[in-house]
Amino acid sequence: MDIKKYTALIDGELSQIGFPDSPNQLYDPLRYFLQIGGKRIRPMLTLLGAELFGGTYEKAMSQALSIEVFHNFTLIHDDIMDEAPLRRNFQTIHEKWNRDVAILSGDVLMIKAYQLLGQIEGKLLPDAFALFNKTAIEVCEGQQMDMDFEQRSDVTIDEYIEMIRLKTSVLLGCALEMGAIVAEASSNDRALIYDFGQHIGIAFQIQDDILDLYANPDKFGKQVGGDVIANKKTMLHLTAVQNATKEQLEVLKQLQNEDNVELKVDRTRRLFDQLDIRSLCEARMQEHYDIAMQSLAKIEVEEAQKAKLIGLANFLMNREV
Repeated sequence: MDIKKYTALIDGELSQIGFPDSPNQLYDPLRYFLQIGGKRIRPMLTLLGAELFGGTYEKAMSQALSIEVFHNFTLIHDDIMDEAPLRRNFQTIHEKWNRDVAILSGDVLMIKAYQLLGQIEGKLLPDAFALFNKTAIEVCEGQQMDMDFEQRSDVTIDEYIEMIRLKTSVLLGCALEMGAIVAEASSNDRALIYDFGQHIGIAFQIQDDILDLYANPDKFGKQVGGDVIANKKTMLHLTAVQNATKEQLEVLKQLQNEDNVELKVDRTRRLFDQLDIRSLCEARMQEHYDIAMQSLAKIEVEEAQKAKLIGLANFLMNREV
Protein backbone atom coordinates (compact mmCIF):
# COMPACT_ATOMS: atom_id res chain seq x y z
CA MET A 1 0.00 0.00 0.00
CA ASP A 2 1.75 3.16 -1.27
CA ILE A 3 0.22 5.72 1.09
CA LYS A 4 2.52 8.54 -0.04
CA LYS A 5 1.43 8.05 -3.64
CA TYR A 6 -2.25 8.48 -2.76
CA THR A 7 -1.53 11.40 -0.42
CA ALA A 8 0.39 13.22 -3.15
CA LEU A 9 -2.38 12.50 -5.65
CA ILE A 10 -5.04 13.92 -3.32
CA ASP A 11 -2.90 16.93 -2.38
CA GLY A 12 -2.46 17.70 -6.07
CA GLU A 13 -6.20 17.61 -6.65
CA LEU A 14 -6.92 19.70 -3.56
CA SER A 15 -4.53 22.37 -4.80
CA GLN A 16 -6.64 22.64 -7.97
CA ILE A 17 -9.81 23.57 -6.08
CA GLY A 18 -10.41 27.12 -7.15
CA PHE A 19 -11.25 29.90 -4.73
CA PRO A 20 -11.86 33.49 -5.89
CA ASP A 21 -9.30 36.16 -5.01
CA SER A 22 -11.92 38.35 -3.39
CA PRO A 23 -12.92 38.80 -0.65
CA ASN A 24 -9.45 37.69 0.39
CA GLN A 25 -10.39 37.58 4.11
CA LEU A 26 -12.81 34.79 3.23
CA TYR A 27 -10.74 32.75 0.78
CA ASP A 28 -7.12 33.23 1.91
CA PRO A 29 -7.78 31.29 5.14
CA LEU A 30 -9.11 28.34 3.09
CA ARG A 31 -6.10 28.27 0.78
CA TYR A 32 -3.89 28.41 3.87
CA PHE A 33 -5.73 25.67 5.77
CA LEU A 34 -5.95 23.18 2.90
CA GLN A 35 -2.21 23.37 2.24
CA ILE A 36 -0.99 22.67 5.79
CA GLY A 37 -1.12 18.97 5.11
CA GLY A 38 -2.25 15.75 6.72
CA LYS A 39 -2.20 12.09 5.70
CA ARG A 40 -5.49 12.47 3.75
CA ILE A 41 -6.72 9.12 5.11
CA ARG A 42 -10.43 9.86 4.57
CA PRO A 43 -10.31 10.72 0.85
CA MET A 44 -7.85 7.86 0.42
CA LEU A 45 -10.51 5.52 1.80
CA THR A 46 -13.02 6.77 -0.77
CA LEU A 47 -10.59 6.03 -3.59
CA LEU A 48 -9.78 2.59 -2.16
CA GLY A 49 -13.47 1.88 -1.62
CA ALA A 50 -14.14 2.55 -5.28
CA GLU A 51 -11.18 0.46 -6.42
CA LEU A 52 -12.23 -2.45 -4.18
CA PHE A 53 -15.42 -2.85 -6.19
CA GLY A 54 -13.87 -2.43 -9.61
CA GLY A 55 -14.16 1.33 -9.95
CA THR A 56 -11.36 3.77 -10.68
CA TYR A 57 -9.90 6.43 -8.42
CA GLU A 58 -10.45 9.00 -11.18
CA LYS A 59 -14.18 8.42 -11.12
CA ALA A 60 -14.33 8.77 -7.32
CA MET A 61 -11.97 11.74 -6.95
CA SER A 62 -14.59 14.51 -6.62
CA GLN A 63 -16.39 12.56 -3.90
CA ALA A 64 -13.06 11.86 -2.14
CA LEU A 65 -12.28 15.58 -2.19
CA SER A 66 -15.76 16.28 -0.85
CA ILE A 67 -15.04 14.05 2.17
CA GLU A 68 -11.70 15.78 2.80
CA VAL A 69 -13.14 19.28 2.43
CA PHE A 70 -15.96 18.41 4.84
CA HIS A 71 -13.39 17.01 7.30
CA ASN A 72 -11.44 20.27 7.14
CA PHE A 73 -14.62 22.25 7.75
CA THR A 74 -15.14 20.27 10.98
CA LEU A 75 -11.52 20.87 12.00
CA ILE A 76 -11.83 24.64 11.58
CA HIS A 77 -14.97 24.74 13.73
CA ASP A 78 -13.57 22.26 16.28
CA ASP A 79 -10.50 24.48 16.69
CA ILE A 80 -12.75 27.45 17.43
CA MET A 81 -14.74 25.50 20.04
CA ASP A 82 -11.56 24.09 21.61
CA GLU A 83 -9.79 27.46 21.42
CA ALA A 84 -6.86 25.56 19.92
CA PRO A 85 -3.86 27.72 18.93
CA LEU A 86 -2.26 25.17 16.57
CA ARG A 87 -3.30 22.61 13.99
CA ARG A 88 -0.49 20.37 12.66
CA ASN A 89 1.97 22.88 14.17
CA PHE A 90 0.46 25.76 12.16
CA GLN A 91 -1.64 28.58 13.57
CA THR A 92 -5.35 27.84 13.49
CA ILE A 93 -7.50 30.14 11.36
CA HIS A 94 -9.17 31.85 14.31
CA GLU A 95 -5.71 32.63 15.71
CA LYS A 96 -4.11 33.77 12.45
CA TRP A 97 -7.17 35.81 11.41
CA ASN A 98 -10.04 35.90 13.93
CA ARG A 99 -13.00 33.89 15.17
CA ASP A 100 -15.58 35.39 12.80
CA VAL A 101 -13.37 34.82 9.76
CA ALA A 102 -12.86 31.20 10.84
CA ILE A 103 -16.60 30.58 11.22
CA LEU A 104 -17.44 32.05 7.83
CA SER A 105 -14.54 30.36 6.03
CA GLY A 106 -15.57 27.04 7.54
CA ASP A 107 -19.11 27.59 6.29
CA VAL A 108 -17.81 28.10 2.75
CA LEU A 109 -15.90 24.81 2.96
CA MET A 110 -19.10 23.01 3.89
CA ILE A 111 -20.82 24.37 0.76
CA LYS A 112 -17.76 23.48 -1.34
CA ALA A 113 -18.02 19.92 -0.02
CA TYR A 114 -21.57 19.70 -1.39
CA GLN A 115 -20.47 21.11 -4.74
CA LEU A 116 -17.81 18.43 -5.05
CA LEU A 117 -20.16 15.69 -3.88
CA GLY A 118 -22.68 16.66 -6.55
CA GLN A 119 -20.20 15.89 -9.34
CA ILE A 120 -21.43 12.30 -9.48
CA GLU A 121 -23.48 10.33 -11.97
CA GLY A 122 -27.10 11.44 -11.69
CA LYS A 123 -28.55 8.06 -10.76
CA LEU A 124 -26.10 7.79 -7.84
CA LEU A 125 -26.83 11.24 -6.45
CA PRO A 126 -29.71 10.33 -4.06
CA ASP A 127 -27.70 7.61 -2.29
CA ALA A 128 -24.58 9.79 -2.11
CA PHE A 129 -26.47 12.75 -0.63
CA ALA A 130 -28.39 10.57 1.84
CA LEU A 131 -25.15 9.04 3.16
CA PHE A 132 -23.35 12.37 3.32
CA ASN A 133 -26.21 14.17 5.09
CA LYS A 134 -26.62 11.39 7.66
CA THR A 135 -22.89 11.44 8.37
CA ALA A 136 -22.68 15.23 8.64
CA ILE A 137 -25.43 15.27 11.27
CA GLU A 138 -23.86 12.41 13.21
CA VAL A 139 -20.47 14.16 13.31
CA CYS A 140 -22.17 17.18 14.88
CA GLU A 141 -23.94 14.92 17.38
CA GLY A 142 -20.61 13.40 18.34
CA GLN A 143 -19.04 16.82 18.85
CA GLN A 144 -21.95 17.87 21.09
CA MET A 145 -21.58 14.67 23.13
CA ASP A 146 -17.87 15.40 23.54
CA MET A 147 -18.64 18.91 24.82
CA ASP A 148 -21.35 17.57 27.14
CA PHE A 149 -18.87 15.10 28.64
CA GLU A 150 -16.71 18.00 29.84
CA GLN A 151 -19.47 18.91 32.31
CA ARG A 152 -20.14 15.35 33.50
CA SER A 153 -18.40 13.11 36.01
CA ASP A 154 -20.41 9.96 35.23
CA VAL A 155 -19.44 9.25 31.61
CA THR A 156 -19.35 5.51 30.87
CA ILE A 157 -17.05 3.63 28.50
CA ASP A 158 -20.03 2.69 26.30
CA GLU A 159 -21.02 6.35 26.05
CA TYR A 160 -17.46 7.25 25.13
CA ILE A 161 -17.36 4.60 22.40
CA GLU A 162 -20.61 5.97 20.99
CA MET A 163 -19.20 9.50 21.06
CA ILE A 164 -16.06 8.57 19.13
CA ARG A 165 -18.15 6.48 16.73
CA LEU A 166 -20.16 9.57 15.86
CA LYS A 167 -17.44 12.19 16.04
CA THR A 168 -14.73 10.25 14.20
CA SER A 169 -15.67 6.81 12.94
CA VAL A 170 -18.81 7.42 10.89
CA LEU A 171 -16.83 9.66 8.54
CA LEU A 172 -14.41 6.81 7.82
CA GLY A 173 -17.35 4.53 7.14
CA CYS A 174 -18.92 7.19 4.95
CA ALA A 175 -15.69 7.69 3.01
CA LEU A 176 -15.49 4.00 2.15
CA GLU A 177 -19.17 3.60 1.33
CA MET A 178 -19.02 6.70 -0.86
CA GLY A 179 -16.40 4.94 -2.97
CA ALA A 180 -18.61 1.87 -3.07
CA ILE A 181 -21.55 3.97 -4.28
CA VAL A 182 -19.44 5.42 -7.10
CA ALA A 183 -18.44 1.87 -8.09
CA GLU A 184 -22.11 0.78 -7.92
CA ALA A 185 -21.51 -1.94 -5.32
CA SER A 186 -24.45 -3.89 -3.90
CA SER A 187 -26.29 -2.61 -0.83
CA ASN A 188 -24.93 -5.55 1.19
CA ASP A 189 -21.33 -4.80 0.22
CA ARG A 190 -21.90 -1.11 0.94
CA ALA A 191 -23.07 -1.98 4.47
CA LEU A 192 -20.07 -4.25 5.03
CA ILE A 193 -17.48 -1.72 3.86
CA TYR A 194 -19.15 0.97 5.99
CA ASP A 195 -18.94 -1.34 9.01
CA PHE A 196 -15.28 -1.99 8.27
CA GLY A 197 -14.54 1.73 8.24
CA GLN A 198 -16.59 2.45 11.34
CA HIS A 199 -14.81 -0.12 13.50
CA ILE A 200 -11.36 0.78 12.13
CA GLY A 201 -12.24 4.34 13.14
CA ILE A 202 -13.10 3.35 16.70
CA ALA A 203 -9.90 1.30 16.99
CA PHE A 204 -7.94 4.25 15.53
CA GLN A 205 -9.33 6.67 18.13
CA ILE A 206 -8.63 4.31 21.04
CA GLN A 207 -5.07 4.00 19.78
CA ASP A 208 -4.92 7.80 19.60
CA ASP A 209 -5.84 7.95 23.29
CA ILE A 210 -3.10 5.42 24.10
CA LEU A 211 -0.46 7.25 22.04
CA ASP A 212 -1.25 10.54 23.75
CA LEU A 213 0.24 9.17 26.97
CA TYR A 214 2.55 6.38 25.79
CA ALA A 215 4.03 7.60 22.49
CA ASN A 216 7.75 8.15 22.00
CA PRO A 217 8.17 11.89 22.71
CA ASP A 218 10.82 12.18 19.96
CA LYS A 219 8.35 10.97 17.32
CA PHE A 220 5.02 12.22 18.67
CA GLY A 221 5.26 15.81 17.46
CA LYS A 222 3.30 17.24 20.36
CA GLN A 223 3.35 17.16 24.13
CA VAL A 224 2.95 13.64 25.49
CA GLY A 225 0.20 13.53 28.10
CA GLY A 226 -1.81 16.39 26.67
CA ASP A 227 -5.09 14.61 27.43
CA VAL A 228 -4.02 14.06 31.04
CA ILE A 229 -3.03 17.71 31.43
CA ALA A 230 -6.42 18.80 30.05
CA ASN A 231 -8.30 16.28 32.25
CA LYS A 232 -9.95 14.75 29.18
CA LYS A 233 -12.23 11.76 29.65
CA THR A 234 -10.38 9.43 27.29
CA MET A 235 -10.59 5.66 27.02
CA LEU A 236 -7.61 5.42 29.38
CA HIS A 237 -9.15 7.66 32.02
CA LEU A 238 -12.56 5.99 31.92
CA THR A 239 -11.01 2.51 32.08
CA ALA A 240 -8.99 3.63 35.10
CA VAL A 241 -12.10 4.95 36.82
CA GLN A 242 -13.88 1.65 36.16
CA ASN A 243 -11.03 -0.48 37.57
CA ALA A 244 -9.56 1.66 40.37
CA THR A 245 -10.00 1.10 44.08
CA LYS A 246 -11.51 3.84 46.22
CA GLU A 247 -8.01 4.93 47.24
CA GLN A 248 -6.78 4.99 43.65
CA LEU A 249 -9.82 7.01 42.58
CA GLU A 250 -8.96 9.57 45.23
CA VAL A 251 -5.39 9.78 43.92
CA LEU A 252 -6.71 10.23 40.37
CA LYS A 253 -9.02 12.99 41.55
CA GLN A 254 -6.16 14.76 43.33
CA LEU A 255 -3.95 14.48 40.25
CA GLN A 256 -6.57 16.27 38.16
CA ASN A 257 -6.00 19.34 40.32
CA GLU A 258 -2.20 19.09 40.17
CA ASP A 259 -0.54 22.24 38.80
CA ASN A 260 2.88 20.69 38.13
CA VAL A 261 2.38 19.35 34.61
CA GLU A 262 5.32 16.93 34.54
CA LEU A 263 4.40 15.51 37.94
CA LYS A 264 0.76 15.16 36.89
CA VAL A 265 1.58 13.20 33.74
CA ASP A 266 4.21 11.02 35.41
CA ARG A 267 2.07 10.03 38.39
CA THR A 268 -1.01 9.46 36.24
CA ARG A 269 1.00 7.17 33.97
CA ARG A 270 2.27 5.26 37.02
CA LEU A 271 -1.25 4.84 38.34
CA PHE A 272 -2.45 3.63 34.93
CA ASP A 273 0.46 1.17 34.82
CA GLN A 274 -0.56 -0.23 38.23
CA LEU A 275 -4.03 -0.85 36.80
CA ASP A 276 -2.70 -2.25 33.50
CA ILE A 277 -4.76 0.37 31.66
CA ARG A 278 -2.72 0.31 28.46
CA SER A 279 -3.26 -3.43 27.98
CA LEU A 280 -6.98 -3.15 28.75
CA CYS A 281 -7.40 -0.37 26.18
CA GLU A 282 -5.32 -2.22 23.60
CA ALA A 283 -7.61 -5.23 24.04
CA ARG A 284 -10.66 -3.03 23.38
CA MET A 285 -8.90 -1.55 20.35
CA GLN A 286 -8.12 -5.04 19.03
CA GLU A 287 -11.76 -6.03 19.51
CA HIS A 288 -12.94 -3.32 17.12
CA TYR A 289 -10.12 -4.04 14.67
CA ASP A 290 -11.18 -7.70 14.57
CA ILE A 291 -14.82 -6.74 13.92
CA ALA A 292 -13.65 -4.52 11.06
CA MET A 293 -11.61 -7.31 9.48
CA GLN A 294 -14.52 -9.74 9.82
CA SER A 295 -16.72 -7.33 7.84
CA LEU A 296 -14.06 -6.96 5.17
CA ALA A 297 -13.73 -10.74 4.93
CA LYS A 298 -17.44 -11.07 4.09
CA ILE A 299 -17.15 -8.86 1.01
CA GLU A 300 -17.17 -11.15 -2.01
CA VAL A 301 -14.38 -9.79 -4.15
CA GLU A 302 -10.98 -11.29 -4.93
CA GLU A 303 -8.72 -11.25 -1.88
CA ALA A 304 -6.03 -9.46 -3.89
CA GLN A 305 -8.43 -6.51 -4.26
CA LYS A 306 -8.55 -6.15 -0.48
CA ALA A 307 -4.77 -5.89 -0.08
CA LYS A 308 -4.58 -2.09 -0.19
CA LEU A 309 -7.31 -1.66 2.44
CA ILE A 310 -5.71 -4.27 4.70
CA GLY A 311 -2.35 -2.53 4.26
CA LEU A 312 -3.85 0.85 5.18
CA ALA A 313 -5.63 -0.64 8.22
CA ASN A 314 -2.37 -2.20 9.41
CA PHE A 315 -0.57 1.11 8.91
CA LEU A 316 -3.16 2.94 11.01
CA MET A 317 -3.02 0.36 13.79
CA ASN A 318 0.78 0.25 13.99
CA ARG A 319 1.61 3.93 13.90
CA GLU A 320 3.78 5.61 16.52
CA VAL A 321 2.42 9.13 16.02
